[in-house]
Amino acid sequence: MMIPKEIQKHITVLQKNEITEYHVYQKIAKRIKNDENRAILLSIAEQEKQHYDIWTTHMGKSQSPNRFHIFIFNLLSVIFGYTFTLKIMERGENKAKNYYASIAAYLPIAAKIASEEDEHETALIAMLDEERLQYVGSMVLGLNDALVELSGTLAGLTFALANTTLISLSGLITGIAASLSMAASEYLSSKAENKKNALKSALYTGVAYIITVVLLILPYLLIHNHFLALGIMLGVAIVVIFVFNFYISIAKDTPFKKRFLQMSSISLGVAAISFGIGIIIKLVLGVDV
Repeated sequence: MMIPKEIQKHITVLQKNEITEYHVYQKIAKRIKNDENRAILLSIAEQEKQHYDIWTTHMGKSQSPNRFHIFIFNLLSVIFGYTFTLKIMERGENKAKNYYASIAAYLPIAAKIASEEDEHETALIAMLDEERLQYVGSMVLGLNDALVELSGTLAGLTFALANTTLISLSGLITGIAASLSMAASEYLSSKAENKKNALKSALYTGVAYIITVVLLILPYLLIHNHFLALGIMLGVAIVVIFVFNFYISIAKDTPFKKRFLQMSSISLGVAAISFGIGIIIKLVLGVDV
């Protein structure tokens, strides 16, 4: 049966995707220390290579991988972890599913490949056990506390002090002290509950807190107008909440919208209350910096 040119284009796209994903899985697998996780990724990579070989046989020519996509997915895996990256890759395959359906009318093997892509890979990815995802609770604790406490503190200081140098210095001291306190509390709490790796839980909490502190204070270090710095700081807080909740929703397959709105409302609400307290303190005490 003669394959129409449009269908041949679809096959070429799939062929290129398969060889690209093969290299992505191979690169990620090389960095993984856990033997089971590495074996799972290499198994998925081998399946992608088999699919690529099938398309190459039917098309009679090979395809080069998309080097840019390999770089981007590899970078994402370094920053956000391999579970998040692989699930992002899987979410981007809706268009490919339509291609499989159109190709199957001419090449029945397409239906088999589509089934393997859908079932086998999904099952394998579900078996991954990435360490950082075991400490999501600790990261949430550090991130959420930093957002609520520091955004509120900075908002209050913005009106009370009206000086970006003093605000950033006060915020930095408060943030570092609070991060150490939170990390210590998480360690003691984990120890009391006889949890394994209490130290790692504390580190994830402390690091999440410190990173959030740095991001929230940066506007005050870079901008001299304290009200503009406040606006940008609140914007940064929303972006941090968005990115973190998007990461969790993908990596852990949890709802995004509810958690995002909840964290945003709490952070902005505390910031508004703290800003009001700053106004009251300045008026009552007559502080004029």
